[in-house]
Amino acid sequence: MESGVNTTGEVIPYGGKSAFSQLEHNIVAAYLITAGVISLASNIVVLVMFVKFKELRNATNAIIINLAFTDIGVAGIGYPMSAASDLHGSWKFGYTGCQIYAALNIFFGMASIGLLTVVAIDRYLTICRPDIGQKMTTRSYTLLILAAWLNAVFWSSMPVVGWAGYAPDPTGATCTINWRNNDAGFVSYTMAVIAVNFLIPLSMMFYCYYSVSVTMKRYKASNRLDSINMDWSDQMDVTKMSIVMIVMFLVAWSPYSIVCLWASFGDPRKIPAPMAIIGPLFAKSSTFYNPCIYVIANKKFRRAITGMLRCQTRQRITINNQVPMTISQLPLTQ
Repeated sequence: MESGVNTTGEVIPYGGKSAFSQLEHNIVAAYLITAGVISLASNIVVLVMFVKFKELRNATNAIIINLAFTDIGVAGIGYPMSAASDLHGSWKFGYTGCQIYAALNIFFGMASIGLLTVVAIDRYLTICRPDIGQKMTTRSYTLLILAAWLNAVFWSSMPVVGWAGYAPDPTGATCTINWRNNDAGFVSYTMAVIAVNFLIPLSMMFYCYYSVSVTMKRYKASNRLDSINMDWSDQMDVTKMSIVMIVMFLVAWSPYSIVCLWASFGDPRKIPAPMAIIGPLFAKSSTFYNPCIYVIANKKFRRAITGMLRCQTRQRITINNQVPMTISQLPLTQ
């Protein structure tokens, strides 16, 4: 019989007793359904904008398009399966479904982190190192985006082939990395993932956005703001935006990382079930706040969304600004 492992280390069948009551499962399911609808709607709007407005199809925004696809992947696949299981009271898709669900969630999550890092690199090169940024081509951006996806493929496939593993969590209604079996394989995998997909990206984002804020202040002091890329700083101070990006990254992924670290160096049986479910839920939350941070805060996108909601024609909407374009703003056909 297909089976998993409960919090005491005992083997239990998939669909066995959960650590949550049915009421708690229903609450989680309600959250997942609501978040899923919001995520799908907001990210589909983002993609529709790119289809409708050719002016938005540039190298920088290509990263955001890929980010929207990762969010749609989690919202369209991860949320429904998990919500259905919560309503059922336990995982209802068996061993194979568990492996597919967990692998896809890790895949889209790792891809999202990688793409957020690429966004930070793009902002840094465009604003702080225009000498390098101006040499970036469509091929350069394509390689960076591809690297983010390939990195996600590698880390999400490792538990499937035997490095660590996937299994239901203590709630019994969702699947993730089997941190309850904290053997050498799990510990090494967890340490590698946290280093490569959390600490390094966080350090890079912090450095990039800190450098951007310093550069912006320097340009502002010398009245040279019109010589750099202003696509994000039109409506929001870059320093505040940088802090929001870093804080939200930490909010989304810190709980999940803490659970994995606890399981690696402590007793996984002592990890409370609520904390075990909060980690994945927080990580998934990026699917509905990403459009707000990376799209709605952009003046061009806000104008396009307003025009779409008002059913205006494309000719009646002006989404271009008057700032000279850097290579990251040039059309992808360049």
